[in-house]
Amino acid sequence: MAATLGGVVCVLVASVVVGTIRPRRYSTPADFYVAARAVRPWWNASAISSEYTSAAVYLGLVGLIAAHGRPMLWYSVGAAAGFVVLLVLVVAPLRRSGTYTLADFAQWRLGSVHVRRVVTVLVLFIGLVHLVAQLHAAGLVLRLLTGLPPWTGWLAVTVVVLVVALAGGMGSSTGVQALQFWFKLGSLAGVAAVLGVIWWNRPSHPPSGPVYVTQTLAGAGDPSTLGLVTVLTASALGVMGLPHIVVRFYANPDGRAARRTVVGVLAMLSVFSVMPAVYGLLGRWYAPPRIPTDQVLLLLPSLMAPGWLGDVLTGLLAAGAFAAFLATSCGVLVAVGGTLSTSLFNGGVGGFRRGALLVAGGALVLVWATPPGASILLVLLAFGLSAATLCPLLVLGVWWRGLSVPGALAGLLTGAGVTAALVAVRFASPSFTPLWRYPALVAVPAAFAVMVAISLVTRHRVPAGTAALLTRMHLPEELATPEIDRSSLTGSRSSW
Repeated sequence: MAATLGGVVCVLVASVVVGTIRPRRYSTPADFYVAARAVRPWWNASAISSEYTSAAVYLGLVGLIAAHGRPMLWYSVGAAAGFVVLLVLVVAPLRRSGTYTLADFAQWRLGSVHVRRVVTVLVLFIGLVHLVAQLHAAGLVLRLLTGLPPWTGWLAVTVVVLVVALAGGMGSSTGVQALQFWFKLGSLAGVAAVLGVIWWNRPSHPPSGPVYVTQTLAGAGDPSTLGLVTVLTASALGVMGLPHIVVRFYANPDGRAARRTVVGVLAMLSVFSVMPAVYGLLGRWYAPPRIPTDQVLLLLPSLMAPGWLGDVLTGLLAAGAFAAFLATSCGVLVAVGGTLSTSLFNGGVGGFRRGALLVAGGALVLVWATPPGASILLVLLAFGLSAATLCPLLVLGVWWRGLSVPGALAGLLTGAGVTAALVAVRFASPSFTPLWRYPALVAVPAAFAVMVAISLVTRHRVPAGTAALLTRMHLPEELATPEIDRSSLTGSRSSW
C-alpha cells in the first residue's frame, strides 16, 4: 500500500510542478489554445501518444488480451490505421482552415450555428465519456490497491488536471503529457522485464480454461470477426473526431511539422503496443479465474512476486496508470474547454477557464451518478460515436463542395441516433437483434449515406463561397492565411 500511494502521489505532484512552474505567457487567446504553434514534432508526438494511451489501453487492453488471447492483439492496429487516415485526409486541410476546434470548423465551413451547436454537443459528450472512463479507472486503482474510497481517485485526477490546464492551456498540458508518456512506457517496460525474468526462472503452466469477468459493448470485448471489424472501424475512423487529438496538430509550427508528428506518433504507439501484449500473455498464465479484466495488470506483480518486490512493482504500475489518467484527462479538458469557450463564452482565456471548470464539474457529477464500468468499453463507445458523426462531417466537409447544411445536420443526427438506439437495445432487449453488437458497422455507412443523399436534394442550401473555402484548405500552407476572423464564429450567422 505504501509503495502504491507513494508512486501515485509522486506522479500527481510532479504533474502539478511541471505544469505550473513558470507557465508560458501568451499574447493572444489563440496562442493559449494552441501553445503559440511552437511545439516541436517529437515533443508533440509524445503528448499525442500520451493522450491516446489512456486507461483503456493501460488497463483495459491488457485484460482483454488475457481473457481472449490473440484476437485482441488486432485492437492496436486500429490506432495505427486511425492516425494514417487522419494524416492522409484531415490534418493539412484542417490546419489551413485556421479554426482551432471542431465546432469552429463546422461553422466556418457551413456558416451555420445549428451545425455548430450539434457538433458542440457531440464533442462535449465524447469528451465527457473519456473523462468519466479515466476517473472511474483512477477510483478503481486506489480502491483495489490501497482500500481508499473511489472518490479520492476521482478528485485527485480532477484537481491536478484543472490546475495544469488553467495554468497555461495547451502549453502546460503538452509538457506534462509528453513526460508522462515516457514515464508510462518506462515503468511498463521496467516492470515487464522483472516479471519476464521471474517467468523465465519459474515458468508456470498456462491454465486450462481461465474464466474472466468480461463485458461487451459496441463490439469491444467481442473476439468474433464482426466484433473485431467493428472495433477496427470505430478506431480507424473515430480518431479524426476526437477533439483532444485533432487540436494537437495546430500546436505544430507548420504542416510539415504536423506530418512529422504523425510519423512520430505511429512509431511511439508501435513500441507501446508491445506492452499490453506482454502483460496480457502473463495474465493468461498467472491471473486467477473470475477476475475483472481491468484488474489483471495491477494484480500481476503481487501474483508473480509476493512480498516487497511485488509491492514495489505494483507501485510503479499504479504510478504509470495515474500518468495515463492525467494525460488523457488534460487533453480532453483543454480541447472540450476550448470548444465550450468559443461556443458559450465568446472565446478568450477567461472563457476557456469557465469552460474547463464546467467540463470538470460535469465529469465529477457523471462519475458519481454512474456505476463503474470497464474503461475500454466506454472509450471504444466514444470512438464509435465519433466515427459515425464527426468523421463524415470532416471528410465530406474537407473534400466535397456539395455538402449542404441540411445534409450535415441529417448525417450527424443519423449517426448519433443509430449509435444510441443500438446501444440502448443492447441494454433493453439483448435478444431483439444482433445489430446492437456492432453499431459502428451500421451507423457509419448510414451517416455517410444520409449526409450525401440529403445534400444532393438540397443543393440550394450549399453555403455561398464554398469553393473558396475548399480552395483555401487545399492550397499549399504557405499560401493559406493562418488565422481567420474569429468574431464570425461567435455571432449568429447562419445559412439554415
